Order: sequence, then structure tokens, then C-alpha cells
Amino acid sequence: MPDLLLELFSEEIPARMQRRAAEDLKKLVTDALVERGFLYEGAKAFATPRRLALNIVGLPVKGQDVREERKGPRVGSPEGAIQGFLKGAGLTSIEQAKIESDPKKGEFYVAIIEKPGLPTESVLAEILPQIVKTFPWPKSMRWGAASAEPGSLRWVRPLHSIVCTFGPETEDPEVVPFEVDGIVASNVTYGHRFMAPDAIRVKRFDDYVTALERAKVVLDADRRKDIILHDAKDLAFAQGLQLVEDEGLLEEVAGLVEWPVVLMGSFDESFLEIPPEVIRTTIRANQKCFVLFDPRMDKLANKFLLTANLVAKDGGKTIVGGNERVVQARLSDAKFFWQTDQKTKLEDRLEKLKSIVFHEKLGTQFERVERIAALAKELAPIVGAEPALAERAARLAKADLVTEMVGEFPELQGLMGRYYAAIEGEHPSVALAIEEHYKPLGPSDRVPTDPVSVAVALADKIDTLVGFWAIDEKPTGSKDPFALRRAALGVIRLVLENELRLELYDAVKRALEVLTAQGRAGEGDPEKAELILLNLVQEFFFDRLKVSLRDKGARHDLIDATIGLGDWDDLLMIVRRVEALGSFLDAEDGANLLAGYRRAANILRIEEKKDNKAYDGEPNRTLVHERGLPEEKVLFDVLDAASRHAREHVMREDFEGAMKALAELRPAVDAFFDKVTVNSEDLALRENRLKLLNALREATRTVADFSRIEG
Repeated sequence: MPDLLLELFSEEIPARMQRRAAEDLKKLVTDALVERGFLYEGAKAFATPRRLALNIVGLPVKGQDVREERKGPRVGSPEGAIQGFLKGAGLTSIEQAKIESDPKKGEFYVAIIEKPGLPTESVLAEILPQIVKTFPWPKSMRWGAASAEPGSLRWVRPLHSIVCTFGPETEDPEVVPFEVDGIVASNVTYGHRFMAPDAIRVKRFDDYVTALERAKVVLDADRRKDIILHDAKDLAFAQGLQLVEDEGLLEEVAGLVEWPVVLMGSFDESFLEIPPEVIRTTIRANQKCFVLFDPRMDKLANKFLLTANLVAKDGGKTIVGGNERVVQARLSDAKFFWQTDQKTKLEDRLEKLKSIVFHEKLGTQFERVERIAALAKELAPIVGAEPALAERAARLAKADLVTEMVGEFPELQGLMGRYYAAIEGEHPSVALAIEEHYKPLGPSDRVPTDPVSVAVALADKIDTLVGFWAIDEKPTGSKDPFALRRAALGVIRLVLENELRLELYDAVKRALEVLTAQGRAGEGDPEKAELILLNLVQEFFFDRLKVSLRDKGARHDLIDATIGLGDWDDLLMIVRRVEALGSFLDAEDGANLLAGYRRAANILRIEEKKDNKAYDGEPNRTLVHERGLPEEKVLFDVLDAASRHAREHVMREDFEGAMKALAELRPAVDAFFDKVTVNSEDLALRENRLKLLNALREATRTVADFSRIEG
């Protein structure tokens, strides 16, 4: 079947936009085709710095024929109705319609409208200009004389040409006839800007890819990435070095070149006294180059790898030399920042934080540091940290924000604070906490384990959450400008992965008190404060906990079933209950006890509603043993023992043991429902048996709220 080749050739497309633009092009074109009934076998989009390309295979040569029967007015209707029907159906005479009969409505006219399927070229010529004109670039521009005209074409950079061919594999494809703002679709494209700039006539996609390769253009971004990565590793290996891999940089560099050529440069060894992260960041940010590691010296090498966009006649010497000069200058700046920053202690920089606004309603960074320090000091004993160290680390945690280095490279905040703190002789845990208090930044980021780091990281995130909750800046829908969901997930990971027994409600309450003392949370209205606390902890944190546990395979209903049974704000306790409950219900005893619970709960719900009373008192022991059946006597005795054992296990936080204790109920519950009629004609026995079922319901609440368990 025929295929489509579409290329939009322009000036430089920013690397960060290329993949998204390619996927947008594919979706827009394929959606428009499918909407018109044109199905296809496959589609793939590509991007280089100068072109977007799309190949759709397996398109039909024309659309499907359409046959439609359109019902008209009754025979004998007024002339106006007849003429309206003819016009709508595209008929010139009523004789072209046929007459059909309906037993109830009589005879009426029917028009048979047959529309042959449109040629695919015609449909493409209709949809493609509009897609090009309305393409969703994040940023776009107008250019040339036409830019002054209203509605003129906007593109990310000036659009120069359009290739659009369509046809079967066995024939020369046709050029799809359309134009966009004077740019006429053709079968002519252009190769590499410097090495093969001449026009190239192409046919279908396979021919197009081959022609571009000859013209020094690698169309597929993933293939460009593979070339860069393998050549970089080979060059490094030849020098006895290792490439410091960087997926983000690799993706970006692949979007900057059409014909990747990897070259090696070097810089003065004296720059290696700068922290390696600074060297890497400097070279990456300014020159988009990779750094190399010397395993023999166990440190960075004074060499770097760059990716050129051409095969230079001098073997790349001029290109390398130019990059070396820029790298040398940038590393000189970094070295100056490094040396200058060490002249002022972190503690002496705190005054400058008073001039940096964190948020208009939440005060300066200095005020925020005061809050974090107070909270970290109180959290320290809970996480096993020395309070004085936690407070010291928190006070210095944001000081590097006003250093020269972080001013130039904001992504190094925290890290530079750790380096400067270590140089100033701060306690190792204090220095480490300055770097780690931002962590974890995402699901793949490492969680701090040093107690001082944990205390400050928790304080930082809890202060953020409480502060924005207090000023009613909560996440809405997909919008979360202050990354509060990430902060909550960070707290959860810090607690769970460090197995902390943190009473979250108390920690949040203390953070709110500190905020209120600064005058940043109103006048301290107790009702408003309680609303903030409950909303933040019971709703937001638990929602994030559910997300976190669901990602690990836990059932959301089991989380609901464990919340509210005491220790409801103890995240670690909740998770351990969930794990034990999940294992219990997966076993036969657990599944059967759940079924017994539901039977008991259903009977109670019906009878309590009917009688308009709750059967929540203790069952009468004497009545059970004197007049009850053997099965209810057994259940009564087992219930008492199992409930007591379950409570004892819960007190020891042995939730698996508590579940096993409840499993002892299973045979007695099965026998009770098999042999005992709850709604006995003896009203005293009936009431006692309903109380016995309530005792069963209450026994299960020792470990979970079984009413919330689904399935």
C-alpha cells in the first residue's frame, strides 16, 4: 500500500523542542486522517536541528465510498418541502428519489446519496496546510515581508521548504499539491548546511533516508545518540579514561547536530582543584561537553569530549581549539568563584538572606531558615540526631544561596554549601545535611540516611507544606507550582525508608505554631489551625501515601482500612498494617474471615435499621452458655480469646501476629453461620446473637476497618 513522506525544513529547531514537535506532527496528521476514515499501518516521526519528518505507511489510495439513504417528506407534501429535500440531498428532480411505504406513515420519498471516496492526495492537501499553520510550538516567530500581514505563518524558526510525496512502493510517488504562505510542497530537500547544502530530489521514505545519509544528515535522533555515545566511549578508552555518562546532555547534543563527530579537548590541570561537580556543570552548561574520569588517579581527567556537526578538513583542530579557549575561560571564572566564596563564612552570609524573599506571604529566606532550624531541633530526637547539630545544619542550609558559585550555577545549591562547610570545619553531619536536605527530589533520587540530614530534610519539606497550606496555595488539578506533592512524597519516603516513628500531626502542628509566631499564618485562630492540620495530614499526605504504596503494588482500600484505628498519623505504622493485612487476606483464613465479617455486618446493618437501635452491648455470657447452641458458645469463647490476643500483638506492633490471632476465629465463625439462626423467635436469644455478631465486627477492628475492604 502507498506511504506518505512529509518533511518540514527550517532554520534551527531548539533541541529541547524536537522530540515533542515530532510526536505532535505525527499525532496531528494521523488523527486528522483517522477522523476522515483513512486508516494506516504505521507511522513514525523524526527530528533533526533543521527538519521535522513524518512517514506514514499503509495508507489507502482513496477513501471509502459512502452510500447514504436520506428520508424525505411524504408523497403529496407541499412544494416547499419537496424543494428543500431535493436541495439537501443534491437532487435536481423528484424523479431521482424513490418512494417507500410505511404502514403507519404512508408513502414517502427517499434519496440515495452515493459519494465516491476522495483521493488520499486531495485529503492530504486539505489537512496539511492547516496543521502547519496551527502547529503548537511553545514559541514561534514570523519573518520576512509577509510577517506584516495578519494571519501570516508562524514557525519556530523560518520555514524554508516542504517535502510531501505519496504513492505505492512500485511506482514513483506523486507530490501532494498544496502550499503554505507561498511555500509550495515539492520533492526537493537539502542536506547538511556545510558539507552538502545543495538541493536533493527524493521519492519515498527509504530513498529520502538514504539520500540524507549521503548528504551527511542522520535523520533518527536515537541513532545520532548511539553514534555519539559509542564514539565518546571509544575515544575515552583509547586514552585510558572513562566517559562520565549524562543522558540529559546526550539527548540535548543529539538535537544540536545532524552529522555527529566526537572530538577530544583538554584544559589546564590546575583547574582540577575545583570540585568535580563544578567542573562538570561548567563544561556542560557552557559548552555542552562531556567530562572524563581517570580511574588510575580516581578523579576527573583534565579532558573533555565535544560533539561537532561536521567533518573538519583539519581533523577538528580548529573546533577543538575554540572549545578549549571557552572552557578555559569558564573554568577560570569557576575557580575565581570557588576561591572568592571561601573568603566569607557561611554563617556570615546569613544576614544577606534577609533581603531574599522566599514568598511574599511567607517572608524571607532568613525567616524560613529560622523556622526550619526550630523544627529540625525538635525533630532531631525522634530521628536519632543531636538537636544542636540539626539546628546548626538547618541554620546554614540556605547560606550558599548567596555565594558566587550558586549565583552562577543554581543547580549546585546544597552541594556547594557542603564543600564550604567542610572547609570551615563544621561537623561532617552538618556539612552533609546542607547538601542532602533538599533530597529526595524525585522518585529515583536517593533518600538521606544520616540522622542530621533526615531531621533537616523533614523540617524543610514540612515547613514548605505547612506554609503554603496556611496561605491557601494548595495544588489544584495538574497544577502544583510550588512542588508540594513532591515535598509530601519526600516526607513519606524519608519516614518509611528510614523506618521512623514520626507522629506527623504533631510535627505539622509544631511547624504551624512556628509559622504563626512569625505572624505568617494569621492570628493563630485555633479552628483555622485545626482545619489546616487535618486537611494537610489526613487528606493530602494520605493521598500521596496511597499513590506511593499503589506504585509499589499495594491496594488503596487496604490503606483506607488501616487509617483511623489509632496511630493514624504514624506513616510507618500504617504501612506495616497494610502489609500484614494484605498477606492475611491473600491467605485462605483471611479471605474466609472477611466473608464471615461481611455476613455479620450485613445482618447487623439490616436488623439495626429495622429495629432502629444498635446492638453494641456486651453479649450475655450466662444466656449464651445456658440457652445457646454449642456453636455460639464456641464463638463466644473464641472471640474473647482472639480479641485479647490480637490486642496484645498490636500493642507490641506485631501485626502479623494480630492477624494470626484473628485467624483463630475462622472455624468458629463458619460453624456459627452454618448451625445458628440469628433471628430466633426467642427475642432474648436474637438480641444476644446480634450482640455476638457486633463483638465479631469489633474484634476485626483491632487490626483494620474491614468495612473499607473492597472485592
